[in-house]
Amino acid sequence: MNISSVEFVISSPAIDKCPKPTFPEYAFIGRSNVGKSSLINMLTNKKNLAKTSSTPGKTQLINHFIVNKAKNPWYLVDLPGFGYAKVPKKIKEQWLGVIKGYLAKRETLMCVFMLVDCRHEPQENDLSFMEWMGEKEIPFVIVFTKLDKLTPSEKQNVIQAYKDKMLEEWETLPQDFLTSSQANEGRDEILNFIEEVNEKMA
Repeated sequence: MNISSVEFVISSPAIDKCPKPTFPEYAFIGRSNVGKSSLINMLTNKKNLAKTSSTPGKTQLINHFIVNKAKNPWYLVDLPGFGYAKVPKKIKEQWLGVIKGYLAKRETLMCVFMLVDCRHEPQENDLSFMEWMGEKEIPFVIVFTKLDKLTPSEKQNVIQAYKDKMLEEWETLPQDFLTSSQANEGRDEILNFIEEVNEKMA
């Protein structure tokens, strides 16, 4: 897929403030500091589209970006992170409520890209969030980020460990993508996947 244009549309505090559900939507989510903003910037080839920050928890709203507005448009949705943000528990719970409300009720949501930092062992909050999506029958794929931080053998071991852990609960695993924003890895695979899903829904 070629991206000819991408524009910021709106930041929404709740699903009822989001744009009308007119186009297919692809949501990106992960724990704070997982590299979500860097991945979005790599995918769209826009250096500062999603705001990166050294302070986890920067994204606090549902951010809609429209891609290829002139022909076959779709929404890229940047969701708040969860996990490490240094905010009160009550605020974290509010964020999670907004996220889950959007994911469970947005009728034009095609797929969730669940970002996982490949440098860490399987995290309980990641696994429980994916379990919740499975229970709600929300389609999602796993995106392993920051692969440039590992050697080839480390990559294989970490990703296999993640899959083994998930297979303790899951009969079949979702599709996964291996990415590095620094090395520009995984961009074509993700964009081609989105294009294929859009074509199936056309």
